[in-house]
Amino acid sequence: MRLNRYLAATGVGSRRDCDELIAAGRVTINGKVCTHFSAQPDPDDHVKVDGKLVRVAPPLTIMLRKPAGFVSTRKDPHSRDTVFDLLPQKFSRLFNVGRLDAQTEGLLLLTNDGELAQRLTHPRYKIEKEYEVTLDRPWDPVLVPRLLRGIFLDGQRAQITQLRPVTPAKLRVVLRQGVNRQIRRMFEAVGYRVKHLVRIRIGHLRLGDLPRGHWRALTKRELESLEGRTPASPRSASQELRPPIIR
Repeated sequence: MRLNRYLAATGVGSRRDCDELIAAGRVTINGKVCTHFSAQPDPDDHVKVDGKLVRVAPPLTIMLRKPAGFVSTRKDPHSRDTVFDLLPQKFSRLFNVGRLDAQTEGLLLLTNDGELAQRLTHPRYKIEKEYEVTLDRPWDPVLVPRLLRGIFLDGQRAQITQLRPVTPAKLRVVLRQGVNRQIRRMFEAVGYRVKHLVRIRIGHLRLGDLPRGHWRALTKRELESLEGRTPASPRSASQELRPPIIR
């Protein structure tokens, strides 16, 4: 197992995060700094990050319904509440898969599985993410083609894949990108303000009735679906036996 995959399996971060740790000389194998990405630690090797021994942990992925007001990071320089304040200490080695901005609510995945994180965040996989968007006034459908064609943000074309109305001022929006604050900025570009934003789906995984601030472990079927090993189940998430919801 290559070093970045090994580190990701210990829960220190995604493979991209681990590449940065290796390049910065923060990883040692048996007491020697290792900056070789192709290195493959043996099971009895002592691998350390910043002087702390790391070991491959059993894979774990949980879903959290993030409330507004919490930032999607482990520590915040401005002392704001983080999503890890909602979780027990035993989950301190998990890392979040992607981010939701502070005021956005909804489905957030946390894992120690770097391979899964890579699949869900890398642009080539085009994993769909669905959001419920509440606007400051009724939506004008004549603007739909503009959002589907795309709007340039941060030097790239940001596009909405699907858009359908739920009520006059509430929409369901599907993305296959991850531009910073993409939905809010795209609607601002066409003259609307997003009052409330909730992520309700990642791939085939739906938020369901998970209460705000609560979490639960993913089922085997849900993990296989996210990993692309099984198609979407015709049964709803509520029909499958699931681990308990915990706060």
